[in-house]
Amino acid sequence: MNPSILTTRVMEALAAGRKALIPFLPGGFPDKDRFFDELDALDAGGADIIEIGVPFSDPVADGPVVERASLSCLLNGTCLSWLLGELSRRKGRYKAGLVLMGYYNPFLQYGLEQLAADAAEAGVAGFVVPDLPLEEAGPMAAALAGHGLDLIPLVGLNTSEERLAAYAKGARGFVYFVSVLGTTGMRDTLPAEIVERLKVVRRLFDVPVALGFGIKSPEQLTAFGDLIDAVVFGSALIAHIEDGGTAASFMERWRD
Repeated sequence: MNPSILTTRVMEALAAGRKALIPFLPGGFPDKDRFFDELDALDAGGADIIEIGVPFSDPVADGPVVERASLSCLLNGTCLSWLLGELSRRKGRYKAGLVLMGYYNPFLQYGLEQLAADAAEAGVAGFVVPDLPLEEAGPMAAALAGHGLDLIPLVGLNTSEERLAAYAKGARGFVYFVSVLGTTGMRDTLPAEIVERLKVVRRLFDVPVALGFGIKSPEQLTAFGDLIDAVVFGSALIAHIEDGGTAASFMERWRD
């Protein structure tokens, strides 16, 4: 299998002396037309990887900001097939690696082999599926791998060392470490035990480590030093756009 595009993007950021930036934006937010303007702005603004949310009616891992945005996208007619079709039309346009983040049901209903083929055709490099446990991930991981795509492992504070080791065996792209027990959303502080857990993750995984959930400012990363290679932020970006801002202006605070 070829080297992961996602790993490469993170390593390029580290070589430049900074953490890789991974913004999250729901597909079709704030509306179908402007979504691609904001996607362009994230790419031009220094995003190394962009997570595109696939809206779903029962987003169990999403906090109120992401859930509200995703449900509005559903009401506006955003769906997986539309998103893949529009990305396919723009294939090759983005320097950032593209990741689709969504729940398993729409992917399964689409058909895993067809999903992998269409995602590759659309320029997608990987998937994050919060509700897909390790024991049931084999079919999707195999379908994606057949087209050179990564299934990103999602682990957290309550993931045992034994289970972390199992995830690490097949990890590609990067490992997504969830910083809190709960849903997405901005936090003023992050749990103190993250540091010790990240040390275990760093020891077990050969792929880069990305920290997400609860991140709203660069200052929150200081405590983690070299234990993380990348940062994922979504709720803060969505709220910024809802308040009248743009992806371009939001990215400025992360580049400085």
